[in-house]
Amino acid sequence: MQSITIEGTTRLDKALTASLGVSRNQIERLIKSGNVSVNGKEVSKPSFKVTSGDEVSYRFVQAQKKEVPPIDFDVEILYEDDYLMVVNKPSGLVVHPAPSVKEATLVDWLITKGISLSTISGEERHGIVHRIDKETTGALVIAKDNATHEKLSAQLQDKTMGRYYLAIIDHPLKEDITVEAPIGRNPKNRLKMDVVPTGKEAKTAFKKLLESERHGELIAAKLFTGRTHQIRVHLQKLGRHILGDTLYGFKSKKDKIPRVYLHAYLLYLTHPVTNEQLEIKAPLYSDMQTYLDRYFSREKITAILEPQRLKAYFSNL
Repeated sequence: MQSITIEGTTRLDKALTASLGVSRNQIERLIKSGNVSVNGKEVSKPSFKVTSGDEVSYRFVQAQKKEVPPIDFDVEILYEDDYLMVVNKPSGLVVHPAPSVKEATLVDWLITKGISLSTISGEERHGIVHRIDKETTGALVIAKDNATHEKLSAQLQDKTMGRYYLAIIDHPLKEDITVEAPIGRNPKNRLKMDVVPTGKEAKTAFKKLLESERHGELIAAKLFTGRTHQIRVHLQKLGRHILGDTLYGFKSKKDKIPRVYLHAYLLYLTHPVTNEQLEIKAPLYSDMQTYLDRYFSREKITAILEPQRLKAYFSNL
């Protein structure tokens, strides 16, 4: 056990957070797990009041190492330094393990790379700051230490970090549009999300980029919230569907589109240590790129997807 002596009157979780320099969430889990005592008596309530002279003792819990399934894939690294990594996630790769997931995940791949953030409460994290659906491809940022993870999570909350998405949809949008509609679980199909009155606030901006005469439209999207399947649900509300997205109503002849053509193309963030403004482009995967080359003008696509131009489309939002 390690100890600190309290100065002044405050909450137990606030005292430990300030002393140990870690997040409040980690401290709450440590307290609730029965590993903190005040003057020799175990305390499990984070809001417990402590005063000057109180001795607070705490014990860190060793994280249990996870057995990793065989890894038969690699993931493209777009950027890496001592603090963070940005990868180009392929389609079909699940980010986090779950009881229903039998195959290796991105987290399993990170474990093999030695990226493991063991927290003080015994929970082992692996630096995933934000997620991407299994079917979606593109830029995903990973923190290599707890301090970096907390700073990037804060940027995600205050919107100073984000991504611009590309999607190919079945029918052109009538106009550039911003959709604000609450998203929650579909009451009739637990695999789907939907616009429901009791859902969480959700906002997405869509920008028309380039139409193909008979093969859909390339659009860009910017998220102002981060709900599950948000882009797909808001497009469904508009009567539009991403190519390959059969879960939300896309229909094709003999399933010729192999997966959902949605890609996190451009990531922007402030480096949590150097304060440098980073913009990282995730190249399109070959299947989506091939579709664009076949049915759209390559010259026009190249110009449209220039990062500064793409950002400018949303500059007034």
